[in-house]
Amino acid sequence: MTGGEPASQFKSRSGSFHMSEPDFLVIGKLRRPHGVRGEIIMDVITDFPERIKTGSIVFVGEDHQPIKLKTIREHQKGLLVSFDNYSTPEKVGIFRNWMVYVKASDLPLLPEGEYYHHQVIGLQVIDERGNALGTVTDIVATGANDVLVVLQESGIEFLLPVVDEMVLKIDIEKGVIYARPLSGLIPEVKKSDKRESGKIQKRKISHQGYE
Repeated sequence: MTGGEPASQFKSRSGSFHMSEPDFLVIGKLRRPHGVRGEIIMDVITDFPERIKTGSIVFVGEDHQPIKLKTIREHQKGLLVSFDNYSTPEKVGIFRNWMVYVKASDLPLLPEGEYYHHQVIGLQVIDERGNALGTVTDIVATGANDVLVVLQESGIEFLLPVVDEMVLKIDIEKGVIYARPLSGLIPEVKKSDKRESGKIQKRKISHQGYE
């Protein structure tokens, strides 16, 4: 890795905020029926749209109902898909606004140094001295590099750019990210920022910079 370059590349925003591996991951969202042949518009939420193939089995809805993709074709910024045994707008319309999933175990392996979002969200961030800095709750793509949103125990968030100088190592097995934040990156905890009456006061975060 070279200085200033992303220390890793995180794939896909889908995944749950917990340490254990999720069983299913979101790859799309069904919108509304299109035409009269049972097609429905699907927004794509994956870095691997080429894996959405005719004849493959996907899972829809909160109950992860298995269903077979019958046809797929591009439509504007998304896809038009149809399913076996759902050949009319009325039948396929029951899936309106449902999420589409695949099994996490079916995801392709990534090159070394690249991770899926669900693998990183929930990891603990510690500095070189072993001090706990917080927990990763989200990942922001800025174009230049990914940025981790880290929630401190105090309830205040800070942004940690994923560059070699600051993210030293990501250890998925141990559930830890070793970091060296720049001076001033982590906001100081003030009394007014601490939890009061059971509520968490969060400092405003700008995703354009690193406040």
